Amino acid sequence: MLWPYVTPGIPDSLFERLPGIPLSKKEVRLLLISSLRMKPKSVVWDIGAGTGTIPVEIGLLCPEGKIFAVERDEEVANLIRRNCFRFGVKNVEVFEGKAPECFTKLNTLPHRVCLEGGRPIKEILKQVWHYLEPEGRIVATASNLEGLYAISEALAELQARNIEVVQSAVNRLETRGIHQTFAAVDPIFILSGDKV
Repeated sequence: MLWPYVTPGIPDSLFERLPGIPLSKKEVRLLLISSLRMKPKSVVWDIGAGTGTIPVEIGLLCPEGKIFAVERDEEVANLIRRNCFRFGVKNVEVFEGKAPECFTKLNTLPHRVCLEGGRPIKEILKQVWHYLEPEGRIVATASNLEGLYAISEALAELQARNIEVVQSAVNRLETRGIHQTFAAVDPIFILSGDKV
């Protein structure tokens, strides 16, 4: 078994990757997953699932849950399928479609939404909010101040409750030549809020 543990935190190197396709770094995934506040049978929409790291981690952590990994590119969607297969994850359904237009075709409403990208991010967030079950939770990421502002503004306009904003600041020990040094992982903003 590729990851025989019950805790999340799969090393990045264990995932199959494609050039130019983003991968949520291990430490950021841990923050994202904890922000989602999963329940054993939660339904999750992961929008902009990229490499599929979040669906794989959640799928292993909550085997009774259901995860919909939304990705617009067929090649990337197939990458997510391969990564799910690598880790033996069977409760992830990969859905090819462009957000927010594809939301009407997803047949199960979410308890949790992980929004990892897409443009325009504010519009996608506001659209997906309408599908989110009452007492549901949304977690969105931003890599720049424009994204941070757009997500913050959307959560405020939607009157989300219990809004949290976290900025990751992670350094990893790396070997460069004969020396070991700490290298920064790109910081990211993680925003979350609850629907009443």
